[in-house]
Amino acid sequence: MDTNISQDVNLEQAANLYQVVRRSGDVVSFQADKINVAVHKAFIAVHGETAQLSSSVRQQCKQLTEQVISTLLRRQPLGGTVHIETIQDQVELALMRSGEHDVARAYVLYREKRAQERAKTQPSHDVTIHVKEGNNTKLLDIDWLTSMVSEACHGLHDVEPSLIVNQTLRDLYDGISYIELEKALIMSSRSLIEREPQYNYVTARLLLKQIQREVLGQTANDKEVELSTRQYFSQFIKKGIEAELLDHKLAEFDLTILANAIDIKRDRQFGYLGLQTLYDRYFLHINEQRIELPQIFFMRVAMGLALQEINREEKAIEFYHLLSSFDFMSSTPTLFNSGTKHSQLSSCYLTTVQDDLNSIFDNIRENALLQKYAGGLGNDWTPVRALSSRIKGTNGKSQGVIPFLKVVNDTAVAVNQGGKRKGAVCGYLETWHLDIEEFLDLRKNTGDDRRRTHDMNTANWIPDLFMKRVDQNQDWTLFSPSDVPDLHDKYGRAFEEAYLRYESKADSGEITLFKRVSAVQLWRRILSMLFETGHPWITFKDPCNIRSPQQHVGVVHSSNLCTEITLNTSDTETAVCNLGSVNLLQHIKPVDGILTVDEEKLRKTIKTAMRMLDNVIDINFYAVAKARNSNVRHRPVGLGIMGFQDMLHAMRIPYASNQAVELADSTMEQVCFYAYLASTELAAERGAYSSFKGSLWDRGILPLDTLTMLEQERGGYLEVDLSTRLDWSIVRQAIAQHGMRNSNCVAIAPTATISNIVGVSASIEPDYQNLYVKSNLSGEFTVVNESLVNDLKQRGLWDEAMIADIKYYDGSLSQIERIPQDLKELYATAFEVDPKWLIEAAARRQKWIDQAQSLNLYFATPSGKKLNEIYVLAWLRGLKTTYYLRSLGASAAEKSTGQGGELNAVKIQPQETEIKQCLIDDPTCEACQ
Repeated sequence: MDTNISQDVNLEQAANLYQVVRRSGDVVSFQADKINVAVHKAFIAVHGETAQLSSSVRQQCKQLTEQVISTLLRRQPLGGTVHIETIQDQVELALMRSGEHDVARAYVLYREKRAQERAKTQPSHDVTIHVKEGNNTKLLDIDWLTSMVSEACHGLHDVEPSLIVNQTLRDLYDGISYIELEKALIMSSRSLIEREPQYNYVTARLLLKQIQREVLGQTANDKEVELSTRQYFSQFIKKGIEAELLDHKLAEFDLTILANAIDIKRDRQFGYLGLQTLYDRYFLHINEQRIELPQIFFMRVAMGLALQEINREEKAIEFYHLLSSFDFMSSTPTLFNSGTKHSQLSSCYLTTVQDDLNSIFDNIRENALLQKYAGGLGNDWTPVRALSSRIKGTNGKSQGVIPFLKVVNDTAVAVNQGGKRKGAVCGYLETWHLDIEEFLDLRKNTGDDRRRTHDMNTANWIPDLFMKRVDQNQDWTLFSPSDVPDLHDKYGRAFEEAYLRYESKADSGEITLFKRVSAVQLWRRILSMLFETGHPWITFKDPCNIRSPQQHVGVVHSSNLCTEITLNTSDTETAVCNLGSVNLLQHIKPVDGILTVDEEKLRKTIKTAMRMLDNVIDINFYAVAKARNSNVRHRPVGLGIMGFQDMLHAMRIPYASNQAVELADSTMEQVCFYAYLASTELAAERGAYSSFKGSLWDRGILPLDTLTMLEQERGGYLEVDLSTRLDWSIVRQAIAQHGMRNSNCVAIAPTATISNIVGVSASIEPDYQNLYVKSNLSGEFTVVNESLVNDLKQRGLWDEAMIADIKYYDGSLSQIERIPQDLKELYATAFEVDPKWLIEAAARRQKWIDQAQSLNLYFATPSGKKLNEIYVLAWLRGLKTTYYLRSLGASAAEKSTGQGGELNAVKIQPQETEIKQCLIDDPTCEACQ
């Protein structure tokens, strides 16, 4: 759509939909040109008459105005009233997003000056305000308002109810609706989060009051809400079944027992982002009115997972307590759909596309069906013949893989995930495929758009032989799979032998369609495209296969959308994986004054979590038969972790340290030890998975043992620590006695959304920033590192100047002189941690894991040399896959030369060379979580 047309539509929409609440309380019509004028004045304040006369500045002001209005339309699509301060906040954010930091500073200083002037003449709040609720209007009771805010603040330190009340009263107007009053309370509390992170919980509790009123029809104190919730629970089940949302089998539970097990106090664990995310995207609704409360939501999910248990109520309560305590969280598809009529609970689907039109379009159709119910997709396209290959049936020439990937891309756009998030798919191609060079260009913004895929991900499935050729500076030969059909299914030494034979055939003229290139030059191009477009991701074929427990029944041809799943695929099997993650922060305890992993609690959590994941396989709704066949036969699951960075903070360990690497090693050893043990216990109760016989498990070969196999197949090229801490003979004996219930047990997914719900750092990620604004489908949220704030408070360093400095330096502490060095090291952000530390920690985890991990790599100042070093290191350390490459843009780097403290506004995340939003909505992929 033309930008000007889009802008006109938005301006017209805004004028018709919105009214503006002025500081006086008056409600006036929305006038977009006032935003434009205010932005233009800020430019003039910085650039003088040049900005006043410049047509480019005027155009930029129009575009910034459009951004502000688009945000309002997204956050309040149905319109309503919006406070003048909210609009001005969005203007600040738009200026910062555009990189106009000096203009943003001028705008902020102007706002601050005007606020000080108003404060001198601020009238008292002793005014008459009437509130409308339905057809009734009543006088606002200030004492009631204060009491409600005080209840939300109960038990929290360093929060002042009066600040929220006074700011809310400033924003009210006579005749305001009760719904708008609730929003004003939430917005007032939210604005204080950057100053004091405890307001994060206050804001969540005020939002909770709004949700309770919407669902229960009342706002009451905690005791009354608890009683009302228990009474409402059976009504919710009935209402959900009648609305054809819930599975009718939920009514067969003893609802009284389950209602009495609900713990309302756990609602107080939520932060604002977590609860708002649940409300916007997870709670069931009828005609946009929510019918779920947080604890009812967790119980509904638990019931859905316990449907086929013999002692259903007992297990539902056990599952509920694990979820509602935030000790473990199921993946997003499970949370979306558990207990519903369409219980598609699995996270990831992997497919192999065969070299014929029927298979190609059957696969595209399957993509659409699987995406409909919130599945993320990984497609292996290597078997499809290359450009200019002969088509035997027509004696014509093939168009290759690329045109079909364009269709896949457009299908992902057309079929979103149940209307809740965008469709998401990743296409994989092996490095020897003749179309690989054009495949590398798929995400470029230049060239023939018919051969570009802007809305799907791509990944390079790299054999070890290619990496050896790069190391030895040798040539590499590209083939069409129609001429070398068995390469697709071979790996390790068998692949090398076959590949050398085909190169000989090419040399002798037996194969005529091929291309010889420098391996080093192709590797450089791969890294260049990765840096330029963020794609294709680098994943390694041989370690995924040589270390696969299931190599006796197939081949791993690709990973999934987020590169943590490594399961076999074929023309008869679509691989499926069910995910959930343990919250590491909830599994530490003090021993002699030192925090350590609570191993017994971890064991109990994993035992229950593995049962929940295993249950998904039998309960799951399968949109395609090949997925059911594969999942029931092999029963793979992917237990992961999140909150690793939070655990490091709690234990006072910097991410960039040997201690962190050792902790990554020891925690993953414990997680895998108890996950594999739990699978043997399930096998003792329910039986081993059907293809267990002949697997590496059956042969007594554990994931750690396969590193030796990998080194032998590679002929070296492996540098991995092989130390252990636990007695693995216990696991070996249990497997020998009972077998395994699940072919695969562990995979570390990104957890972007479920970590938001729980309120911890995502997956194994270092902190992105210590203070920033996070944008997603639910709006914009101030995120503050609570642990850092507590440390600064203890040292007397948390004040307005510190807040301004941290904001100015984009959440980094490194250039703030008065912060001690130990805190700078402990709270170093992702771009300040040398990526080699992420590789080293990942390598220690990978030695225990039977699948893989979503590993983002961060480069503050990337160079070809540095990229080469890190990705070669990843290969040498035996990693199976890597994920996004993230790098800071020049605009963020340039600003670091300033003095600091100038800009008094929270920064949006800094510009990056590649933070394409993994096709969902968060700056990190959440397709699986």
